[in-house]
Parts: sequence; C-alpha cells; structure tokens
Amino acid sequence: MGGLRVRPATPADLDAVLAFWKTAAEGTSISDDREGVERLVARDPEALLLAEDADSVLAGTVIAGFDGWRCHLYRLAVRPALRRRGVGTALLAAAEERFARLGGRRSDAMVLDRNDTAHHAWRAAGYAPQPEWSRWVKPLAP
Repeated sequence: MGGLRVRPATPADLDAVLAFWKTAAEGTSISDDREGVERLVARDPEALLLAEDADSVLAGTVIAGFDGWRCHLYRLAVRPALRRRGVGTALLAAAEERFARLGGRRSDAMVLDRNDTAHHAWRAAGYAPQPEWSRWVKPLAP
C-alpha cells in the first residue's frame, strides 16, 4: 500500500486507537481501556506501533513488547477495508526491526484460536503455532 507510514503511538493517539480496536481487532482484553494503553505507552513509548495511510488515517496497529528477554506481539489489527494490502506486513516488519535493535531473538504472537483469517496472515509472515504453549513463534536471527 503506497504512502503507508509506521510510527510509535503518542498519548494523543490513544482514543483513536481504542476506537479503532473496536472495529478492526478480534476480541477484547482487560487492558483495552485508556488506563491500560496509557500505561503501555508511558512504560515503553515505542511498543505501540501505528500504520497510517497517506492522509494520516489509522490503517493498523501492533503492540511490539520486549521485556528484555522475550519479544511479544499483540493487537495486530488492520482496518477491514485495507486488509491484504500490506499493512499487516509493514507493521510486523517494523516490530521485528524494533526487536532486532533491542537484541531480541524470537518473537511470539498472541493469536485467537478461532481467528482463522489471522492464522493465514501469521503463517504468511513466517510464524507457526507452538502447540505445547499455544503461542506462535518466529526466530528473529538466523
């Protein structure tokens, strides 16, 4: 998708992100509220990544959390009208670049078992289920 820009979220973006998740994300989380997302951005200002189109309209999100040991992906969500246009791919590439800069070795993703559409997208990105843990992983370094 031409003109796509990926950047970290700022506190000014949080209301738009929460509204976006209601239409673009699958499922809900206990931390899907202003307080939870504010805490995330305050603790790690580069963890919540936003994809915007050429008009600065929110096209997608991903949370790329790194705890110093493991790399975790959450809330990969793409505006339904923009799916299959490279938004998710761009977000995952930005997240993986962030993890590599921080010294991460493997990324795992929280993926709903019932979300078959997401399963296809994660597999296409090189992730695979890890059945004994019910999480998806991908090595970040050869």
